Amino acid sequence: MVNRLTVETDLDAIFAALAHPIRRAILEQISGGYATVGELAEPHRVSLPAISRHLRVLEAAGLIEIEPEGRVHRIQIDAAPLSAAFGWLTRYRVLWEDRFDRLAEFVEDRPKKSKSRKIRG
Repeated sequence: MVNRLTVETDLDAIFAALAHPIRRAILEQISGGYATVGELAEPHRVSLPAISRHLRVLEAAGLIEIEPEGRVHRIQIDAAPLSAAFGWLTRYRVLWEDRFDRLAEFVEDRPKKSKSRKIRG
């Protein structure tokens, strides 16, 4: 039970972190390698403290690793938590695909109603 609560809590943190467009953009920026806080702030019209707050949310969700090198902090992505979120989404994708398949079969098997109507003149 404890393990399940941890996974659900992690998923909550992951989806909360992914809910903001700047945080998603940051993950996209660092998907190819390291970046500094200044480099991450550059394309967004927000202050360095605002970017730092976004980075703390991403770090708390386990989506990034921050490595200090003197005054510079290098940020890299940790994609492992995304696989947990992907697994959760995949289970529901399979469920909905199955339901849509059954709905399609039901609709296709229904007898067709005649659309011709008698027109009174």
